[in-house]
Amino acid sequence: MINIIVDAMGGDNAPKAIIDGCIEAVNMQEGFKITLVGKGEVIKKILDDNKFDRNRIDIVNANEVIAGDDTPTKAIKNKKDSSMVVGFNLLKEKKGDAFISAGNTGALMTGALLLIGRIKGIDRPSLPALVPSKKNMVLIIDAGMNTVCRPINYLQFAIMGSIYMKLIYKLQSPKIGLLNVGSEDAKGNDTLKNAFRLLSSGPVNFIGNMEGNDITSGDVDVAVCDGYVGNVSLKLFEGAGSLLLKEIKGIFTKNMITKLCYLLMKSAFKDFKSKFDPDELAGAPVLGVKELVIKSHGSSKAKTIRSAILKRAIPLIQCEVLNEIKNQFENMEVKPSDDEIS
Repeated sequence: MINIIVDAMGGDNAPKAIIDGCIEAVNMQEGFKITLVGKGEVIKKILDDNKFDRNRIDIVNANEVIAGDDTPTKAIKNKKDSSMVVGFNLLKEKKGDAFISAGNTGALMTGALLLIGRIKGIDRPSLPALVPSKKNMVLIIDAGMNTVCRPINYLQFAIMGSIYMKLIYKLQSPKIGLLNVGSEDAKGNDTLKNAFRLLSSGPVNFIGNMEGNDITSGDVDVAVCDGYVGNVSLKLFEGAGSLLLKEIKGIFTKNMITKLCYLLMKSAFKDFKSKFDPDELAGAPVLGVKELVIKSHGSSKAKTIRSAILKRAIPLIQCEVLNEIKNQFENMEVKPSDDEIS
Protein backbone atom coordinates (compact mmCIF):
# COMPACT_ATOMS: atom_id res chain seq x y z
CA MET A 1 0.00 0.00 0.00
CA ILE A 2 1.17 3.55 -0.78
CA ASN A 3 2.44 5.35 2.31
CA ILE A 4 2.56 9.16 2.42
CA ILE A 5 4.80 10.69 5.09
CA VAL A 6 3.48 14.06 6.28
CA ASP A 7 5.23 16.69 8.39
CA ALA A 8 2.50 17.36 10.96
CA MET A 9 4.30 20.33 12.53
CA GLY A 10 5.20 22.32 9.40
CA GLY A 11 3.25 25.39 8.32
CA ASP A 12 1.43 28.37 9.79
CA ASN A 13 -1.67 26.34 10.67
CA ALA A 14 0.08 23.22 11.96
CA PRO A 15 -0.58 20.83 13.46
CA LYS A 16 -4.40 20.84 13.36
CA ALA A 17 -4.91 21.89 9.73
CA ILE A 18 -2.27 19.42 8.55
CA ILE A 19 -3.79 16.52 10.49
CA ASP A 20 -7.35 17.46 9.49
CA GLY A 21 -6.28 17.44 5.85
CA CYS A 22 -4.80 13.96 6.24
CA ILE A 23 -8.01 12.69 7.84
CA GLU A 24 -10.10 14.19 5.02
CA ALA A 25 -7.87 12.50 2.43
CA VAL A 26 -8.15 9.10 4.14
CA ASN A 27 -11.92 9.42 4.44
CA MET A 28 -12.29 10.40 0.76
CA GLN A 29 -10.11 7.78 -0.94
CA GLU A 30 -8.90 4.22 -0.37
CA GLY A 31 -5.62 2.57 -1.30
CA PHE A 32 -3.05 4.47 0.77
CA LYS A 33 -2.00 5.20 4.32
CA ILE A 34 -0.35 8.15 6.06
CA THR A 35 2.51 8.47 8.52
CA LEU A 36 2.26 11.66 10.55
CA VAL A 37 5.59 12.92 11.93
CA GLY A 38 5.73 15.29 14.88
CA LYS A 39 4.95 15.61 18.57
CA GLY A 40 3.17 12.32 19.23
CA GLU A 41 0.93 13.38 22.12
CA VAL A 42 -0.28 16.46 20.24
CA ILE A 43 -1.00 14.48 17.08
CA LYS A 44 -2.79 11.71 18.99
CA LYS A 45 -5.04 14.18 20.78
CA ILE A 46 -6.23 15.69 17.49
CA LEU A 47 -6.70 12.27 15.89
CA ASP A 48 -8.76 11.06 18.85
CA ASP A 49 -11.33 13.78 18.19
CA ASN A 50 -12.01 12.53 14.66
CA LYS A 51 -13.48 9.52 12.87
CA PHE A 52 -11.34 7.63 10.37
CA ASP A 53 -9.85 4.20 9.77
CA ARG A 54 -7.29 3.91 12.58
CA ASN A 55 -5.26 1.41 10.57
CA ARG A 56 -4.50 4.01 7.91
CA ILE A 57 -2.77 6.74 9.95
CA ASP A 58 0.39 6.05 11.94
CA ILE A 59 2.41 8.39 14.17
CA VAL A 60 6.20 8.74 14.32
CA ASN A 61 7.34 10.95 17.18
CA ALA A 62 9.64 13.92 16.61
CA ASN A 63 10.16 16.39 19.45
CA GLU A 64 11.61 19.37 17.57
CA VAL A 65 10.11 21.78 15.03
CA ILE A 66 11.89 23.75 12.32
CA ALA A 67 10.38 27.23 12.50
CA GLY A 68 9.76 29.55 9.58
CA ASP A 69 12.56 31.90 10.65
CA ASP A 70 15.17 29.18 11.20
CA THR A 71 18.28 29.28 9.00
CA PRO A 72 17.74 26.36 6.57
CA THR A 73 21.16 24.67 6.62
CA LYS A 74 21.63 25.08 10.38
CA ALA A 75 18.13 23.78 11.06
CA ILE A 76 18.61 20.63 8.95
CA LYS A 77 22.03 19.92 10.50
CA ASN A 78 21.21 20.77 14.12
CA LYS A 79 17.56 19.81 14.59
CA LYS A 80 17.96 16.08 14.06
CA ASP A 81 14.76 15.29 15.94
CA SER A 82 12.60 17.77 14.03
CA SER A 83 9.51 16.58 12.20
CA MET A 84 11.06 17.59 8.88
CA VAL A 85 14.40 15.83 9.35
CA VAL A 86 12.77 12.69 10.78
CA GLY A 87 10.37 12.71 7.81
CA PHE A 88 13.26 12.98 5.36
CA ASN A 89 15.05 10.08 7.03
CA LEU A 90 11.95 7.89 6.88
CA LEU A 91 11.72 8.65 3.15
CA LYS A 92 15.40 7.93 2.63
CA GLU A 93 15.00 4.61 4.44
CA LYS A 94 12.18 3.67 2.01
CA LYS A 95 9.57 3.70 4.78
CA GLY A 96 7.30 5.85 2.64
CA ASP A 97 6.65 6.72 -1.00
CA ALA A 98 6.51 10.51 -0.62
CA PHE A 99 7.14 13.21 1.97
CA ILE A 100 4.89 16.28 2.20
CA SER A 101 5.67 19.40 4.24
CA ALA A 102 4.23 22.90 4.50
CA GLY A 103 7.17 23.94 6.66
CA ASN A 104 10.16 26.24 6.11
CA THR A 105 10.69 26.28 2.33
CA GLY A 106 14.44 26.85 2.49
CA ALA A 107 14.86 24.02 4.99
CA LEU A 108 12.77 21.67 2.85
CA MET A 109 14.86 22.40 -0.24
CA THR A 110 18.09 22.08 1.74
CA GLY A 111 16.96 18.82 3.31
CA ALA A 112 15.94 17.42 -0.07
CA LEU A 113 19.45 18.08 -1.38
CA LEU A 114 21.50 17.15 1.71
CA LEU A 115 19.48 14.21 3.05
CA ILE A 116 17.91 12.76 -0.10
CA GLY A 117 20.34 13.86 -2.82
CA ARG A 118 20.13 14.65 -6.52
CA ILE A 119 19.37 12.18 -9.27
CA LYS A 120 22.52 11.34 -11.22
CA GLY A 121 22.87 13.60 -14.24
CA ILE A 122 20.75 16.46 -12.87
CA ASP A 123 22.65 19.63 -12.10
CA ARG A 124 19.91 21.36 -10.09
CA PRO A 125 16.52 20.09 -8.91
CA SER A 126 13.55 22.34 -9.60
CA LEU A 127 10.17 23.27 -8.18
CA PRO A 128 7.34 23.17 -10.76
CA ALA A 129 3.91 24.77 -10.39
CA LEU A 130 0.67 24.20 -12.29
CA VAL A 131 -1.56 27.00 -13.59
CA PRO A 132 -4.63 26.78 -15.84
CA SER A 133 -4.71 27.90 -19.49
CA LYS A 134 -7.40 28.07 -22.18
CA LYS A 135 -6.80 24.44 -23.16
CA ASN A 136 -5.17 22.56 -20.28
CA MET A 137 -2.86 23.00 -17.33
CA VAL A 138 0.56 24.61 -17.85
CA LEU A 139 3.63 23.68 -15.82
CA ILE A 140 5.90 26.58 -14.83
CA ILE A 141 9.38 25.25 -14.09
CA ASP A 142 11.33 26.46 -12.13
CA ALA A 143 8.85 28.23 -9.82
CA GLY A 144 11.23 29.39 -7.11
CA MET A 145 14.03 27.00 -6.28
CA ASN A 146 16.83 28.37 -8.49
CA THR A 147 16.93 32.13 -8.91
CA VAL A 148 20.13 32.06 -10.99
CA CYS A 149 20.51 29.37 -13.66
CA ARG A 150 22.95 28.15 -16.30
CA PRO A 151 21.75 27.17 -19.80
CA ILE A 152 21.96 23.44 -18.97
CA ASN A 153 19.48 23.97 -16.13
CA TYR A 154 16.81 25.19 -18.55
CA LEU A 155 17.22 22.06 -20.67
CA GLN A 156 17.01 19.79 -17.63
CA PHE A 157 13.93 21.66 -16.36
CA ALA A 158 12.34 21.15 -19.77
CA ILE A 159 13.06 17.41 -19.76
CA MET A 160 11.62 16.94 -16.26
CA GLY A 161 8.61 19.14 -17.06
CA SER A 162 7.94 17.22 -20.26
CA ILE A 163 7.97 13.90 -18.39
CA TYR A 164 5.61 15.33 -15.75
CA MET A 165 3.04 16.51 -18.29
CA LYS A 166 3.37 13.38 -20.43
CA LEU A 167 2.65 11.00 -17.55
CA ILE A 168 0.24 13.04 -15.43
CA TYR A 169 -1.79 14.69 -18.21
CA LYS A 170 -1.23 12.00 -20.87
CA LEU A 171 0.19 14.44 -23.45
CA GLN A 172 2.01 12.59 -26.21
CA SER A 173 4.55 15.33 -26.91
CA PRO A 174 4.26 18.27 -24.48
CA LYS A 175 5.09 21.63 -26.05
CA ILE A 176 7.97 23.44 -24.34
CA GLY A 177 8.42 27.21 -24.35
CA LEU A 178 11.28 29.31 -22.97
CA LEU A 179 9.82 32.21 -20.96
CA ASN A 180 11.56 35.32 -22.28
CA VAL A 181 11.15 39.05 -22.96
CA GLY A 182 9.98 38.36 -26.51
CA SER A 183 9.06 35.50 -28.81
CA GLU A 184 11.81 36.13 -31.38
CA ASP A 185 14.66 33.61 -31.43
CA ALA A 186 17.36 36.17 -30.65
CA LYS A 187 15.67 37.65 -27.57
CA GLY A 188 17.13 37.59 -24.06
CA ASN A 189 20.53 37.77 -22.40
CA ASP A 190 23.45 35.44 -23.16
CA THR A 191 22.20 32.80 -20.73
CA LEU A 192 18.78 32.65 -22.36
CA LYS A 193 20.28 32.65 -25.86
CA ASN A 194 22.48 29.68 -24.95
CA ALA A 195 19.52 27.98 -23.28
CA PHE A 196 17.54 28.48 -26.50
CA ARG A 197 20.27 26.71 -28.47
CA LEU A 198 20.37 23.78 -26.03
CA LEU A 199 16.60 23.42 -26.01
CA SER A 200 16.47 23.55 -29.81
CA SER A 201 18.68 20.48 -30.06
CA GLY A 202 17.46 18.73 -26.90
CA PRO A 203 15.18 15.68 -26.51
CA VAL A 204 12.02 17.78 -26.03
CA ASN A 205 9.33 19.31 -28.23
CA PHE A 206 10.70 22.87 -28.02
CA ILE A 207 8.57 25.44 -29.84
CA GLY A 208 10.71 28.52 -29.09
CA ASN A 209 10.58 31.59 -26.89
CA MET A 210 7.34 32.65 -25.23
CA GLU A 211 6.11 35.72 -23.35
CA GLY A 212 4.19 35.90 -20.09
CA ASN A 213 0.79 36.14 -21.77
CA ASP A 214 1.52 32.89 -23.62
CA ILE A 215 1.25 30.96 -20.34
CA THR A 216 -2.54 31.19 -20.43
CA SER A 217 -2.93 30.90 -24.21
CA GLY A 218 -2.84 27.11 -24.22
CA ASP A 219 -0.14 27.06 -26.91
CA VAL A 220 2.47 25.62 -24.53
CA ASP A 221 2.36 22.87 -21.94
CA VAL A 222 5.60 23.67 -20.10
CA ALA A 223 6.96 27.18 -19.49
CA VAL A 224 10.69 26.95 -18.74
CA CYS A 225 12.37 29.74 -16.74
CA ASP A 226 14.62 30.43 -13.78
CA GLY A 227 13.11 30.41 -10.30
CA TYR A 228 13.04 34.19 -9.99
CA VAL A 229 10.92 34.68 -13.10
CA GLY A 230 8.85 31.58 -12.35
CA ASN A 231 7.98 32.60 -8.80
CA VAL A 232 7.03 36.13 -9.80
CA SER A 233 4.86 34.74 -12.63
CA LEU A 234 3.17 32.26 -10.30
CA LYS A 235 2.44 34.81 -7.57
CA LEU A 236 1.14 37.31 -10.14
CA PHE A 237 -1.13 34.62 -11.56
CA GLU A 238 -2.43 33.68 -8.11
CA GLY A 239 -3.01 37.33 -7.21
CA ALA A 240 -4.82 38.06 -10.47
CA GLY A 241 -6.97 34.96 -10.00
CA SER A 242 -7.87 35.99 -6.46
CA LEU A 243 -8.78 39.50 -7.64
CA LEU A 244 -10.88 38.13 -10.50
CA LEU A 245 -12.84 35.82 -8.21
CA LYS A 246 -13.40 38.64 -5.72
CA GLU A 247 -14.71 40.94 -8.43
CA ILE A 248 -17.04 38.25 -9.81
CA LYS A 249 -18.33 37.53 -6.30
CA GLY A 250 -19.05 41.24 -5.89
CA ILE A 251 -21.08 41.25 -9.11
CA PHE A 252 -23.14 38.25 -8.00
CA THR A 253 -23.94 39.71 -4.57
CA LYS A 254 -25.11 43.16 -5.66
CA ASN A 255 -28.83 42.51 -5.37
CA MET A 256 -31.51 39.82 -5.31
CA ILE A 257 -31.50 39.40 -9.09
CA THR A 258 -27.74 38.81 -9.27
CA LYS A 259 -27.97 36.43 -6.30
CA LEU A 260 -30.62 34.46 -8.14
CA CYS A 261 -28.37 34.35 -11.21
CA TYR A 262 -25.61 32.97 -8.99
CA LEU A 263 -27.84 30.16 -7.75
CA LEU A 264 -28.59 29.20 -11.35
CA MET A 265 -24.88 29.23 -12.21
CA LYS A 266 -23.54 27.88 -8.91
CA SER A 267 -22.23 24.59 -10.30
CA ALA A 268 -20.44 26.22 -13.24
CA PHE A 269 -19.00 28.94 -11.00
CA LYS A 270 -17.67 26.32 -8.59
CA ASP A 271 -15.80 24.59 -11.43
CA PHE A 272 -14.45 27.96 -12.60
CA LYS A 273 -13.31 28.89 -9.10
CA SER A 274 -11.44 25.60 -8.61
CA LYS A 275 -9.19 26.41 -11.60
CA PHE A 276 -7.80 29.44 -9.76
CA ASP A 277 -7.85 28.08 -6.23
CA PRO A 278 -4.26 27.69 -4.93
CA ASP A 279 -5.52 25.11 -2.45
CA GLU A 280 -6.80 22.94 -5.30
CA LEU A 281 -3.47 23.32 -7.13
CA ALA A 282 -1.50 22.63 -3.96
CA GLY A 283 1.66 20.60 -3.74
CA ALA A 284 4.77 21.09 -5.86
CA PRO A 285 7.20 18.17 -6.14
CA VAL A 286 10.93 18.85 -5.91
CA LEU A 287 11.84 17.32 -9.26
CA GLY A 288 15.40 16.08 -9.56
CA VAL A 289 15.96 14.48 -6.15
CA LYS A 290 16.06 10.72 -5.59
CA GLU A 291 12.78 10.44 -3.68
CA LEU A 292 9.42 12.20 -3.96
CA VAL A 293 9.43 15.37 -1.85
CA ILE A 294 6.40 17.67 -2.09
CA LYS A 295 6.23 21.29 -0.89
CA SER A 296 2.90 22.69 0.22
CA HIS A 297 2.66 26.43 0.87
CA GLY A 298 3.19 27.75 4.37
CA SER A 299 -0.40 28.90 4.90
CA SER A 300 -1.79 25.46 4.01
CA LYS A 301 -5.26 24.63 5.30
CA ALA A 302 -6.82 21.18 5.64
CA LYS A 303 -8.09 21.44 2.07
CA THR A 304 -4.57 22.25 0.85
CA ILE A 305 -3.02 19.19 2.45
CA ARG A 306 -5.85 16.99 1.22
CA SER A 307 -5.21 18.19 -2.34
CA ALA A 308 -1.45 17.74 -1.98
CA ILE A 309 -2.05 14.11 -1.02
CA LEU A 310 -4.84 13.16 -3.42
CA LYS A 311 -4.05 15.34 -6.43
CA ARG A 312 -0.24 15.46 -6.34
CA ALA A 313 1.45 12.76 -4.28
CA ILE A 314 -0.67 9.77 -5.23
CA PRO A 315 -0.84 10.49 -9.01
CA LEU A 316 2.93 11.14 -9.09
CA ILE A 317 3.55 7.83 -7.36
CA GLN A 318 1.09 5.87 -9.49
CA CYS A 319 2.43 7.30 -12.77
CA GLU A 320 6.04 6.65 -11.65
CA VAL A 321 7.16 10.13 -12.67
CA LEU A 322 10.27 9.91 -10.49
CA ASN A 323 11.41 6.62 -12.02
CA GLU A 324 10.91 7.98 -15.53
CA ILE A 325 13.04 11.03 -14.73
CA LYS A 326 15.78 8.76 -13.35
CA ASN A 327 15.68 6.55 -16.45
CA GLN A 328 15.69 9.52 -18.82
CA PHE A 329 18.83 11.06 -17.35
CA GLU A 330 20.64 7.77 -16.90
CA ASN A 331 20.05 6.90 -20.56
CA MET A 332 20.82 10.28 -22.11
CA GLU A 333 23.32 9.59 -24.88
CA VAL A 334 24.29 13.16 -25.67
CA LYS A 335 25.47 15.35 -22.82
CA PRO A 336 26.31 19.04 -23.38
CA SER A 337 29.98 19.94 -23.31
CA ASP A 338 31.40 22.32 -20.71
CA ASP A 339 31.30 25.33 -23.03
CA GLU A 340 27.59 24.76 -23.70
CA ILE A 341 26.48 24.60 -20.08
CA SER A 342 28.39 27.54 -18.59
